[in-house]
Formats: sequence, C-alpha cells, structure tokens
Amino acid sequence: MKRLFSRLVGALVVFAVAAAGGFAWWAHQPLTLSASPVEVIVKPNSGVASVGRQIQRGGVPMDPRLFQLLARLTGHGADLKAGGYQFETGVTPLDVIEKLARGEVSHYVVTVIEGWEFRKMRAAVDASPALRHDTRSMTDAELMQAIGAAETSPEGLFFPDTYLFARGSSDIDLYKHAYRAMQKRLNDAWNARAPDLPYKTPYEALIMASIVEKETGQAGERPMIAAVFVNRLRKNMMLQTDPTVIYGVGPTFDGNLRKRDLQADTPYNTYTRTGLPPTPIALPGLASLAAATTPAPTDALYFVARGDGSSHFSSSLPEHNRAVDKYQRGKP
Repeated sequence: MKRLFSRLVGALVVFAVAAAGGFAWWAHQPLTLSASPVEVIVKPNSGVASVGRQIQRGGVPMDPRLFQLLARLTGHGADLKAGGYQFETGVTPLDVIEKLARGEVSHYVVTVIEGWEFRKMRAAVDASPALRHDTRSMTDAELMQAIGAAETSPEGLFFPDTYLFARGSSDIDLYKHAYRAMQKRLNDAWNARAPDLPYKTPYEALIMASIVEKETGQAGERPMIAAVFVNRLRKNMMLQTDPTVIYGVGPTFDGNLRKRDLQADTPYNTYTRTGLPPTPIALPGLASLAAATTPAPTDALYFVARGDGSSHFSSSLPEHNRAVDKYQRGKP
C-alpha cells in the first residue's frame, strides 16, 4: 500500500509539474486573432471573470477561465483597467494581461446604463478624467443646444451604451454620439411599430419606452408591461405607474413612496393625470424601445409584482384585486 501510495503521489507531482509547464508555455505563445488588430472594450467596474469574457468576445481567443487563472497568478487580478484596447498579431496571453494591468488603452470609455436618469449620465461623463469637460458649466438646455438638438429637455434622448473616445476629446462629441444613437434606434423602432398605437409621434413612444424600462422586473415581460400601458391609453385610463411619480418628486426622493406623493399633483403624477407624462423619465434601452412600439397582443390592464421579480397580469379589476391580495398582502 505504501509503495502504491508513493507511486500515486509521484504521478500526481509529475502531472502537476507537466500542467504547470504547459500553462507557462501557453502563456507565452502568440494567439491567433480573429483580425489584426482587434479592438476590445473592457467596461468599467468589471471583475476579472467578466473581463475574460469581454476579451474572448472581442476576438482574442483566450478561455475566460485560463484568463482568470493567469491574471490571478501574475498578481493582476484586481489591476485590470477599463478602456478600449488594440491587440495585434503576435500578442501572447501574458502580453494581454500585462497590457490590461498597465491600462495601455487606445481609447477610453464611458458606460451609460439602461434606466439611468440623464443626471446620472451627466455625473458619469463629468467624472471621466480623460474627457475635456466643455459642458460642465452648462444647463441641460444649453447642453442640448450645444449638440444641435431641437429638444430642450435631455431626458430619454441619449442611448445607453459603452462609448469610446480618445483622451482629450470634448464631452460634447460624446453627447452628440449618444444622442444620434438614440435618434437612429428610436426611428428604427418607430418605422417597425405595430399598427394603431396610441402615439402621435416617436417622442411619445420614447416616453412609453422609458416607463417600460423603469417598470420591468424581468426582461421578457417588457412587451406585456408595454401592452398594459398601451391598453390603458386607449381607454383613457390613468397609467398609475409609480416610477413617473418618483421622477416628479425628483432627486429628493428617499426610496419610500408615500401616499402624499401619490396624491400630490405634478406633471409626472400618472395617478392624478391621464395620458403620458411630458417627457421620458429615464434612458431606455433597445428592448424597451421595441416593447413600446410592438407591445404584446393582450387585453391586460393591470399587473402586480409577485415578489420574485415577475408580474401577474390581469384583464379585470376583480382579478387584479385578487392578485394583489395574494402577492402583496399574503392572503390565500
């Protein structure tokens, strides 16, 4: 038994040494890129595992698990920096890790998140040290004028995405890019819209998309959420959606929606006013634009959260009240 155990230990040691040698050999071997150069975007606040997946999707053929192991073994697991990187033929896995750790970016990035209000986008842009901040002292209306937009309110008019820019670029150029991206995607959604929607303009569809963005718990429910609000508009019913009320309260909202907030009339209180609010309430993403312009075919007029991120949809008030009792009040 002792001899067998010794042989087993010896075999494991040989295997470990061979594996370590093979891993070291791989780390120094040139990678076969999908093109040369390839441009890879690493988003801000990405963990090492996420960076590995972004690198692979960008065209650098490194298994994310091996990427993560190499980053940790080299002590760079927490050093990988966001930005736009270029990799050329001849780059090795170790070169990739070290370039990311040094932050040798070809372009910098700002990421705008779906569902953000515009003020959060401005804060993210203002926080970027690589941009030239030409809009920092501007009002929102002045910013819109600076980018050549016809609208004075910026809410909802910038597409949430990750934007690349060279160091020293003007933030005006970034805002222009994001504004034009939203205009294109909104026009595409509008041109593909379902017939007989209760919107007069693409801007009204954008307002609806922003509501859908803020109301949706599960991504697959967006068309149903949109359908409920579309059906309500058709019947001249109040939308009665909390996110619009919260938007009307403004930055002072403390996370607790009170009865007095629902009763206080503002242009955004859809419990006191019929129709859409005057502007979007957030920056909607592509899926919410699609849902607002192609809602699900349903006669549902109500929905209530089940408590697991999903919603129960109802076509009548009695059915809705039963769902509220079950999911919100815990009644059988």
